[in-house]
Amino acid sequence: MFTGLVSDVGTVVSVTESDKLRRIRIESAYDPSTILMGASIACSGPCLTVVAFGEQEGGCWFEVDAAAETLAKTTVNEWAVGRHLNLERSLKIGDELGGHIVTGHVDGVGQIVSRRMVTDADNPWGETAEFTIAVPKELARFIATKGSVCLDGTSLTVNSVDGNKLTVLLIPHTLTVTTWGERKEGDSINVEVDLMARYAARLTEKI
Repeated sequence: MFTGLVSDVGTVVSVTESDKLRRIRIESAYDPSTILMGASIACSGPCLTVVAFGEQEGGCWFEVDAAAETLAKTTVNEWAVGRHLNLERSLKIGDELGGHIVTGHVDGVGQIVSRRMVTDADNPWGETAEFTIAVPKELARFIATKGSVCLDGTSLTVNSVDGNKLTVLLIPHTLTVTTWGERKEGDSINVEVDLMARYAARLTEKI
Protein backbone atom coordinates (compact mmCIF):
# COMPACT_ATOMS: atom_id res chain seq x y z
CA MET A 1 0.00 0.00 0.00
CA PHE A 2 1.04 3.58 -0.73
CA THR A 3 -0.36 7.07 -0.18
CA GLY A 4 0.54 8.83 -3.42
CA LEU A 5 2.95 11.17 -1.61
CA VAL A 6 6.20 11.21 -3.57
CA SER A 7 9.30 10.83 -1.38
CA ASP A 8 12.01 11.04 -4.05
CA VAL A 9 12.50 11.57 -7.77
CA GLY A 10 14.66 8.83 -9.26
CA THR A 11 16.43 8.60 -12.61
CA VAL A 12 16.48 5.67 -15.02
CA VAL A 13 20.14 4.87 -15.73
CA SER A 14 19.82 1.64 -17.71
CA VAL A 15 17.20 -0.50 -19.45
CA THR A 16 17.83 -4.12 -20.42
CA GLU A 17 15.42 -6.00 -22.66
CA SER A 18 14.78 -9.76 -22.76
CA ASP A 19 12.07 -11.90 -24.33
CA LYS A 20 9.71 -11.63 -21.36
CA LEU A 21 11.08 -8.95 -19.04
CA ARG A 22 12.34 -5.39 -19.06
CA ARG A 23 14.89 -4.74 -16.30
CA ILE A 24 15.28 -1.11 -15.27
CA ARG A 25 17.99 0.36 -13.05
CA ILE A 26 17.02 3.48 -11.13
CA GLU A 27 19.22 5.84 -9.13
CA SER A 28 17.73 7.36 -5.99
CA ALA A 29 18.64 9.32 -2.87
CA TYR A 30 17.14 6.57 -0.69
CA ASP A 31 19.38 5.15 2.04
CA PRO A 32 20.47 1.71 0.71
CA SER A 33 20.40 0.26 4.25
CA THR A 34 16.62 0.68 4.24
CA ILE A 35 16.06 -1.31 1.03
CA LEU A 36 15.64 -5.09 0.98
CA MET A 37 15.45 -7.60 -1.83
CA GLY A 38 11.80 -8.02 -2.76
CA ALA A 39 10.80 -4.62 -1.40
CA SER A 40 7.96 -2.82 -3.16
CA ILE A 41 8.59 0.66 -4.55
CA ALA A 42 6.00 2.66 -6.48
CA CYS A 43 7.71 4.05 -9.57
CA SER A 44 5.56 6.76 -11.20
CA GLY A 45 2.51 4.66 -10.38
CA PRO A 46 3.27 0.95 -10.80
CA CYS A 47 4.30 -1.00 -7.70
CA LEU A 48 7.53 -2.73 -8.74
CA THR A 49 9.68 -5.27 -6.88
CA VAL A 50 13.35 -4.65 -6.09
CA VAL A 51 15.41 -7.47 -7.64
CA ALA A 52 18.86 -5.94 -7.07
CA PHE A 53 20.26 -2.90 -5.28
CA GLY A 54 23.49 -1.31 -4.15
CA GLU A 55 25.06 1.70 -2.51
CA GLN A 56 26.47 4.68 -4.35
CA GLU A 57 27.48 8.22 -3.53
CA GLY A 58 24.45 10.24 -2.49
CA GLY A 59 22.12 7.27 -2.13
CA CYS A 60 21.56 4.01 -3.96
CA TRP A 61 20.63 2.28 -7.16
CA PHE A 62 18.02 -0.44 -7.45
CA GLU A 63 16.67 -2.61 -10.25
CA VAL A 64 13.12 -3.67 -11.01
CA ASP A 65 11.62 -6.03 -13.57
CA ALA A 66 8.53 -5.29 -15.64
CA ALA A 67 6.68 -8.18 -17.28
CA ALA A 68 4.19 -8.26 -20.15
CA GLU A 69 1.11 -7.12 -18.19
CA THR A 70 2.91 -4.09 -16.74
CA LEU A 71 4.40 -3.18 -20.10
CA ALA A 72 0.99 -3.42 -21.78
CA LYS A 73 -0.99 -1.35 -19.26
CA THR A 74 1.45 1.30 -18.02
CA THR A 75 4.01 3.75 -19.37
CA VAL A 76 6.91 1.52 -18.29
CA ASN A 77 7.42 0.46 -21.91
CA GLU A 78 8.28 4.12 -22.68
CA TRP A 79 10.92 4.54 -19.97
CA ALA A 80 14.40 5.23 -21.29
CA VAL A 81 17.73 6.33 -19.82
CA GLY A 82 17.39 9.78 -18.26
CA ARG A 83 13.68 9.46 -17.47
CA HIS A 84 12.71 10.88 -14.08
CA LEU A 85 10.31 8.85 -11.93
CA ASN A 86 8.18 9.68 -8.91
CA LEU A 87 9.19 7.24 -6.17
CA GLU A 88 7.39 6.17 -3.00
CA ARG A 89 8.30 3.47 -0.49
CA SER A 90 5.55 1.15 0.73
CA LEU A 91 3.48 2.29 3.70
CA LYS A 92 4.38 1.10 7.21
CA ILE A 93 1.92 0.64 10.05
CA GLY A 94 1.83 3.93 11.92
CA ASP A 95 2.92 6.09 8.96
CA GLU A 96 0.97 9.25 8.25
CA LEU A 97 -1.69 8.73 5.58
CA GLY A 98 -1.41 12.13 3.97
CA GLY A 99 -2.74 11.28 0.51
CA HIS A 100 -5.20 8.45 -0.13
CA ILE A 101 -5.01 4.65 -0.27
CA VAL A 102 -3.02 3.71 -3.37
CA THR A 103 -2.20 0.13 -4.38
CA GLY A 104 0.31 0.69 -7.16
CA HIS A 105 -1.92 -1.33 -9.52
CA VAL A 106 -2.28 0.94 -12.54
CA ASP A 107 -5.70 0.82 -14.20
CA GLY A 108 -4.73 2.41 -17.50
CA VAL A 109 -2.81 5.12 -19.30
CA GLY A 110 -4.13 8.64 -19.77
CA GLN A 111 -2.78 11.54 -21.77
CA ILE A 112 -2.17 15.19 -20.93
CA VAL A 113 -4.46 17.24 -23.18
CA SER A 114 -3.29 20.64 -21.96
CA ARG A 115 -1.13 22.36 -19.36
CA ARG A 116 -2.07 25.89 -18.33
CA MET A 117 0.03 27.98 -15.97
CA VAL A 118 -2.00 30.00 -13.50
CA THR A 119 -0.44 33.25 -12.31
CA ASP A 120 -1.54 34.85 -9.05
CA ALA A 121 -0.11 38.29 -8.32
CA ASP A 122 -0.65 37.73 -4.58
CA ASN A 123 1.25 34.42 -4.58
CA PRO A 124 4.98 34.87 -3.86
CA TRP A 125 5.75 31.12 -4.14
CA GLY A 126 5.42 30.73 -7.90
CA GLU A 127 2.87 29.66 -10.48
CA THR A 128 0.43 26.80 -10.20
CA ALA A 129 -0.39 24.58 -13.16
CA GLU A 130 -3.73 23.23 -14.31
CA PHE A 131 -3.55 19.99 -16.25
CA THR A 132 -6.38 18.54 -18.33
CA ILE A 133 -6.01 14.81 -18.71
CA ALA A 134 -7.97 12.37 -20.87
CA VAL A 135 -8.40 8.94 -19.31
CA PRO A 136 -9.69 5.71 -20.88
CA LYS A 137 -13.49 5.86 -21.11
CA GLU A 138 -13.93 2.75 -18.96
CA LEU A 139 -12.17 4.53 -16.07
CA ALA A 140 -14.06 7.83 -16.26
CA ARG A 141 -17.00 6.54 -14.19
CA PHE A 142 -14.67 6.00 -11.21
CA ILE A 143 -13.53 9.64 -11.16
CA ALA A 144 -15.52 12.37 -9.44
CA THR A 145 -15.10 16.08 -8.80
CA LYS A 146 -13.29 16.65 -5.46
CA GLY A 147 -12.44 12.96 -5.34
CA SER A 148 -8.94 11.48 -5.38
CA VAL A 149 -6.99 10.02 -8.27
CA CYS A 150 -3.42 8.77 -8.52
CA LEU A 151 -1.60 10.10 -11.57
CA ASP A 152 2.00 8.98 -12.17
CA GLY A 153 2.17 7.90 -8.54
CA THR A 154 0.96 11.24 -7.18
CA SER A 155 -2.21 11.56 -5.07
CA LEU A 156 -4.19 14.45 -6.55
CA THR A 157 -7.61 16.01 -6.03
CA VAL A 158 -9.87 16.15 -9.07
CA ASN A 159 -10.98 19.72 -9.80
CA SER A 160 -13.52 18.91 -12.51
CA VAL A 161 -14.73 16.10 -14.73
CA ASP A 162 -16.14 16.41 -18.26
CA GLY A 163 -16.80 13.09 -19.95
CA ASN A 164 -13.50 11.22 -19.93
CA LYS A 165 -11.45 14.36 -19.19
CA LEU A 166 -10.46 15.61 -15.76
CA THR A 167 -8.54 18.60 -14.49
CA VAL A 168 -6.09 18.80 -11.57
CA LEU A 169 -4.35 21.85 -10.14
CA LEU A 170 -0.77 21.45 -8.94
CA ILE A 171 0.80 23.89 -6.50
CA PRO A 172 4.38 25.16 -6.95
CA HIS A 173 5.74 22.76 -4.30
CA THR A 174 4.36 19.70 -6.12
CA LEU A 175 5.75 20.93 -9.43
CA THR A 176 9.18 21.24 -7.78
CA VAL A 177 9.44 17.95 -5.86
CA THR A 178 7.85 15.60 -8.42
CA THR A 179 8.15 15.00 -12.15
CA TRP A 180 5.08 17.15 -12.81
CA GLY A 181 7.24 20.19 -13.43
CA GLU A 182 8.50 18.39 -16.57
CA ARG A 183 5.15 17.10 -17.80
CA LYS A 184 3.73 18.61 -20.98
CA GLU A 185 0.88 18.28 -23.45
CA GLY A 186 0.88 14.87 -25.14
CA ASP A 187 2.67 13.03 -22.33
CA SER A 188 1.29 9.66 -21.24
CA ILE A 189 0.30 9.32 -17.58
CA ASN A 190 -0.27 6.24 -15.41
CA VAL A 191 -3.77 6.33 -13.91
CA GLU A 192 -4.98 4.51 -10.79
CA VAL A 193 -8.54 5.26 -9.78
CA ASP A 194 -9.63 5.53 -6.15
CA LEU A 195 -9.96 2.10 -4.54
CA MET A 196 -13.20 2.99 -2.76
CA ALA A 197 -14.77 4.23 -6.00
CA ARG A 198 -13.93 0.95 -7.69
CA TYR A 199 -15.53 -1.16 -4.97
CA ALA A 200 -18.56 1.12 -4.70
CA ALA A 201 -19.17 0.72 -8.43
CA ARG A 202 -18.84 -3.05 -8.16
CA LEU A 203 -21.35 -3.20 -5.31
CA THR A 204 -23.79 -1.10 -7.33
CA GLU A 205 -23.58 -3.60 -10.19
CA LYS A 206 -24.73 -6.37 -7.82
CA ILE A 207 -27.81 -4.51 -6.54
